[in-house]
Amino acid sequence: MLRFLLRRLLTGLLVVWLISVIVFALFFVAPHDVAQLLLGKFAAQNQQLVATVTHQLGLDQPSYVQYGHFIGRLLHGDLGYSYYSHEPVTTLIAQAFPVTASLALGAAVIWLVLGVLIGVLSATRPRSLLDRGATLFALLGLSFPTFVLGLLLLYLLFYQLHVAGVDLFPGGGYVPLTQDPAQWAAHLVLPWITLAVATMAVYVRLTRGQLIETLGEDFIRTARAKGLRESRVTYRHGLRAALIPVVTQFGIDVATLLGGVIVTEQVFGLNGLGRMSVQAVTNSDEPVIIAVVLLAAVFVVVANIVVDLLYAVLDPRIRLS
Repeated sequence: MLRFLLRRLLTGLLVVWLISVIVFALFFVAPHDVAQLLLGKFAAQNQQLVATVTHQLGLDQPSYVQYGHFIGRLLHGDLGYSYYSHEPVTTLIAQAFPVTASLALGAAVIWLVLGVLIGVLSATRPRSLLDRGATLFALLGLSFPTFVLGLLLLYLLFYQLHVAGVDLFPGGGYVPLTQDPAQWAAHLVLPWITLAVATMAVYVRLTRGQLIETLGEDFIRTARAKGLRESRVTYRHGLRAALIPVVTQFGIDVATLLGGVIVTEQVFGLNGLGRMSVQAVTNSDEPVIIAVVLLAAVFVVVANIVVDLLYAVLDPRIRLS
């Protein structure tokens, strides 16, 4: 187990390093001048000022020197400074990450619990009214773009209720959990539903298909032949094995969302990593973009390690090698 973890960690570090090289190199391929973008109309009037800003940012140095400085700072926990706000990138991430984490993890709990529950009920009652309803729900969930669903929820559950004098759900914004837990949840209910509905449909179909396939395996027939209750056969033996691909999908989805939920954050006015990434790309704020990409890569690597470890817990037949 220790060798497995060490090997996965080393592989993960290699992946993160390669991503840092690729992202860093893209800025030297892209045709843009950060100094001119920062100075705007003043750039054309004063080329000396452009040269001064370029030198202050260290952009006049060879690319390998800049990358060496970047890696050196990174090893000391320093992600540099934003070109536009001049704030430390670590400070910007510390401000945005709780918003994205609250949004992603809250929605993940909803879609996992309801998606697996509906999928199990659908698999144990194939071709029933419940199964057909679950299939219809999954198709609708997959068909709705996230921004359309978000705007629809804002119109029905915020605007219409607000017009009627009922302020049940805020229309946007974020309140820290430590400041007011009730308002924290109230501001995130609609974004949670927006994310959960679209993603939950995948888990309903995935759980249903895997459980139906698993219930036809030989070890399930053996368990039934021993006289075990059908509920125990389904939930203790069948569901554990069927959840392996669900866990894989869950790890990837959560890790991806933690890197930034761009559309949902834009719709509901949440200043998370996704919205910060869009602004950084628009402004060519290289330190912020690189930091967010590296953070997302770390989330994916960690999620894959956790998923690999959970395989053995869910199915004793699996041995890590």
